[in-house]
Amino acid sequence: MTKTAVHFGAGNIGRGFVAQFLHASGYEVVFADVSEELIGALQAQPSYEVHEVGEGAQTHVVDGYRAINSRHDEAAVVEAIAAAEVVTTAVGARILPFVAPVIAKGLELRAPDAPKLTVIACENAIGGTDILAGEVRKQTSGDNAIFANCAIDRIVPEQHGGLDVTIESFHEWVVDRTPFGGAEPDIHGVTWVDDLTPFIERKLFTVNTAHAAAAYHGHDRGWTSIREALATPELQAEVRAVLEETKTLLVAKHGFGEDEQQKYIEKTLARISNPHLPDTTERVGRGPLRKLSRNERFVSPAAQLAERGLPAWDLLNAIGAALRFDVPEDAESVELQELLRSGRTPEDLAQTITGVEPEHPLFPHLVEVVRLRLER
Repeated sequence: MTKTAVHFGAGNIGRGFVAQFLHASGYEVVFADVSEELIGALQAQPSYEVHEVGEGAQTHVVDGYRAINSRHDEAAVVEAIAAAEVVTTAVGARILPFVAPVIAKGLELRAPDAPKLTVIACENAIGGTDILAGEVRKQTSGDNAIFANCAIDRIVPEQHGGLDVTIESFHEWVVDRTPFGGAEPDIHGVTWVDDLTPFIERKLFTVNTAHAAAAYHGHDRGWTSIREALATPELQAEVRAVLEETKTLLVAKHGFGEDEQQKYIEKTLARISNPHLPDTTERVGRGPLRKLSRNERFVSPAAQLAERGLPAWDLLNAIGAALRFDVPEDAESVELQELLRSGRTPEDLAQTITGVEPEHPLFPHLVEVVRLRLER
């Protein structure tokens, strides 16, 4: 009997990472997405290819899938969930509340003797599956599902149309095994761990922090390419300084060895400089409001360093560069710049943008960063 995995989000990460691994694990993948263009293309094409670049690169063919427009045929998605073994998402953390009611309806239709549904939200967010579980449980108990948090790490550069995906060969998909009680599903490429937090924060505060710092500092200086920006000594020094601060936190908090974390940093810088994965400062910098939020790649490590009485000057410098990210084609950039022009006080803006409370030791430094931005 064929195993089924319903995957929400048919974008590049969905097709090129999560769905490809589910397919390699023997699952029939059912894509659910609101994009008529993507779903139409998947329905019209029997397969697509995932092209890895970098060390050990391979090409994978993904076929045997189904594709459902979840906006126009929600009932079909609900029916698929009711019969599935696994549900995954790659839609962005902010979209999870809109996906949750559909999952809840699918759970309510499952047979009483069906195995519990595995649900994993593959998002760039700490506790993404917890967010999804909380939203699902507003609709139904969720007792017939197992919700497991995960950390994903794989760089997908800007694509140029079609269903095929070009992606780096390096990947990391780490999933919390504790909710399964020793009966984790067999999913290709997953590393099961007992404590997910160190892996989530190492990835978020190294890979995501480095990528975004390079994007904002690079865009600030007029660079288009991430790789070319990082090739300049001044900009690379700024990114390395940021990673030195996050290394201090990760070593102190999670017990990573200094040499081990430095190797991870060097690997990260090599990955985001990969000439086979050309990427732009504008694309990587998109969504600055999310990236400047309380639990994200700059503010969270800076806040934790401040709580320990440690400096975070280079993270604050990167936050300043992010505040200068002005790209009319990016909705969050437009919203950020409108906020900064609204006439509100630096204190009000610092709290609104970052979510840091005035009593926090980082807050006065954030206020100063915002003040400097307003004076430009």
